[in-house]
Amino acid sequence: MNIYSQISANKWKTWLIMLLFVVFIATLSYVFSNALGYDAVSITGFALVIAGIMSIGSYYYSDKLVLATLNAKEISEKDNPQLFHIVENLAIGDGLPMPKIYIVNDPSPNAFATGRDPKHAVVCVTTGILPLMDKAELEGVLAHELSHVKNFDTRLMGIVAILVGFVAILANIFMRSLFWNSFGGRDRDREGNQLQYIFLIIGIIFAILSPIAATLIQLAVSRKREFLADASGALLTRYPEGLASALEKLEKYSKPMKNVSNATAQLFITNPFKNGGQWFSSLFDTHPPLEERIKILRNM
Repeated sequence: MNIYSQISANKWKTWLIMLLFVVFIATLSYVFSNALGYDAVSITGFALVIAGIMSIGSYYYSDKLVLATLNAKEISEKDNPQLFHIVENLAIGDGLPMPKIYIVNDPSPNAFATGRDPKHAVVCVTTGILPLMDKAELEGVLAHELSHVKNFDTRLMGIVAILVGFVAILANIFMRSLFWNSFGGRDRDREGNQLQYIFLIIGIIFAILSPIAATLIQLAVSRKREFLADASGALLTRYPEGLASALEKLEKYSKPMKNVSNATAQLFITNPFKNGGQWFSSLFDTHPPLEERIKILRNM
């Protein structure tokens, strides 16, 4: 599959992943409500409505929430002409509308893109990345981020992050309800109800494993999108070495970013927590290994 077909596939995969998460959430809600002795159909319907509202909210407002969390400030051409012109030229070269440009006051070098589609896109860099990169390297980084916009990765990952969070909320509510119900009168209703005990056992297993499984799926999708954005960015600049050199410099910087959460870490070009290197922790990395990305770029 070439880059163009992957970009097209990514659009419908957005809806496929959303559908799978809806089925996942419906299954969890049904099992949890049966285990607690509630009306499973009503609780499942209510959970799906809430998940739908959260997904729609993510679709329209996740970019604003991320920018506010990071205290990012929008800039114009007069604030940083070089940065503005690089983004403008890359957007024209890729046939994209000019995105808004934001800067985060953080010495840790990094960058990300957000927004539900190319018409509502935002490209953001930290203050730390600007003096570190030469023009070719900065072009490589920004081309990577614009590729996320063109590939609709920003939409995909924003919605997936919300749905993964909702799975964790469901599991947390179930475990808390289970704890409090064990001291209340609902225990009397469970006596002799073998089917409910089966749902209870399944529910506890789901509550433990489902957030982990959902997070691993999210991170696997995120890592795949990084490889695609690297390739698309190199195609845009026609100079893979620019991005490869930029990633080398980012790899050497060890201090983590401030004001970054697990929900926003996946957006950045490199892991803002600067951890990793161990097999177990690598399962929960938001990004593929930098050395692997650099190697692929230099073999193009």
